[in-house]
Amino acid sequence: MKYTLRTCCFLALMLLLSTKNSIAQNLDIHFNGFGFMDNREYRAFEERSHTYSGARAELDLGVNLDSVNHFRFGVNGIHEFGANPFFLKADPVIYYSFTGKKGWLFDIGSFPRQDLLTDYPIALLNDTLLYYRPNVQGLLTSYQSPWGKETIWIDWVSRQTATDREQFIFGAAGKYLPNPYGPFFLSHYFMLLHDAGAAILLPNDYIRDNGGGQVRVGLDFSHKTFLDSLTIEAGGMLSLERVRGLDGFQIPKGFVAEININHKHFGLKDNFYAGQGHHITYGDAFYEKKMYNRLDLIYTPFIYGQVKGSFILSLHQSPGNLGDSQQAFRLTYDIGRKNLVRFKD
Repeated sequence: MKYTLRTCCFLALMLLLSTKNSIAQNLDIHFNGFGFMDNREYRAFEERSHTYSGARAELDLGVNLDSVNHFRFGVNGIHEFGANPFFLKADPVIYYSFTGKKGWLFDIGSFPRQDLLTDYPIALLNDTLLYYRPNVQGLLTSYQSPWGKETIWIDWVSRQTATDREQFIFGAAGKYLPNPYGPFFLSHYFMLLHDAGAAILLPNDYIRDNGGGQVRVGLDFSHKTFLDSLTIEAGGMLSLERVRGLDGFQIPKGFVAEININHKHFGLKDNFYAGQGHHITYGDAFYEKKMYNRLDLIYTPFIYGQVKGSFILSLHQSPGNLGDSQQAFRLTYDIGRKNLVRFKD
């Protein structure tokens, strides 16, 4: 008998409810998503010079066994404006989440990457992943305290079959605060894609490893001036590229710097890079250049509860291409988790 995804989720939910009534505390629902119009005019990369537009919505039901153990089932679907069928793709959301009271988080399954990995530099994980690959399929654990946060994760991209490649990404990211009340911080980001062949090997096919990392030192003056936020940071970047059996690791290196300023409805973000060119499969292509600067000018005309709409003008400068630009509008919304049913003990 062939089961659809909807049937499997329904059966799993009913099984939990029927066997865990004596334990489960409540059943809740969560709804969030975003709309985007993202026009890119790149002479440096004409193949990437086009418009992304659409809307994505995520809906899930949560069975909360207690305050720290949760099972969640749902779907995350994307519609590209003007496309047929309506949903380009619907990604299942099905995972277990442990939210410990002492700063621990553990997720395993297919769960949203939003707010978990979206602070990565786009040099390592580009900004279209949230449009077209919103879920992590694997596991993630993090620990947070007044002195910082550390996250370790693995995301399975493709399972090996006779024709499909075996691909997964693993990484770690963290931020350390020597003084929780001081401005100084140290941050790091790392990710590596393991790309192996299909079960039936093709001639001249090799295992590839591709990724990179950044280490930064910075100062955070948020809420210590008239500005809502002000951070300045700088550090080093390297990438790791290897084709097993043909060469060893190639390790290009460079310098990165970033400044973030926000005040009320306005924001400014500037990223600068100088060094050797990098080729990171899931990173932003501009970092293939030996020098690059990206300036984001942000205007958020309305914020209403959990709804936020922003216009972003991005100016990209690289050698020989000083006029590349990107104009985007993004609307995000999140109603939070709402209780549907509370069970009696």
